[in-house]
Amino acid sequence: MRKKPVVLGIAGGSGSGKTTVTRAIHKHFTGQSILVIEQDYYYKDQSDLPMEERLKTNYDHPLAFDNDLLIEHINQLLEYKPIQKPVYDYEMHTRSSDVIHIEPRDVIILEGILILEDERLRDLMDIKLFVDTDADLRIIRRMMRDIKERGRTIDSVIQQYVSVVRPMHEQFIEPTKRYADVIIPEGGKNNVAIDLMVTKIQTILEENRIL
Repeated sequence: MRKKPVVLGIAGGSGSGKTTVTRAIHKHFTGQSILVIEQDYYYKDQSDLPMEERLKTNYDHPLAFDNDLLIEHINQLLEYKPIQKPVYDYEMHTRSSDVIHIEPRDVIILEGILILEDERLRDLMDIKLFVDTDADLRIIRRMMRDIKERGRTIDSVIQQYVSVVRPMHEQFIEPTKRYADVIIPEGGKNNVAIDLMVTKIQTILEENRIL
């Protein structure tokens, strides 16, 4: 009897290197049965709210996420059923009408800042990682990303970091480190930790093929 897919959770603060770790692991399985589900695709739909209310959204707070839908989709993938992954429109601050068709795979990487905060999500994971990176590196990376990719100013990025990102990290994200099976320092540059994760996933996949 075939076992369920392997679910690898990759958490960590904004700018910690989660996406780099995710890509590095995914690269090892290129051409194989693997997919990535990003938590930030699952921000709540806010189409019923006026724009002035949407603009107040704190995207670093657990309540910003529609974890009910995310959990429903993970469970469907665990049953080898396809899903329609939502798309978030950051300009309109609500969910887009577009969706992305996702076929089930043998390995599911779930990546996001708060995936370890919800016990229901943790219970779905076979391996839980936390990418642990110093705050100064995280703010620099976030600043570079927001200025280059989102057209933000330095002042706006710093103001948001001080008023929202940093306190939310300390209150909600950092405490989830205790739930991790493995803590990866230095993010995507830690090749030893990445190789260990790849080996572990390969071992589980081989065990599944035998059963």
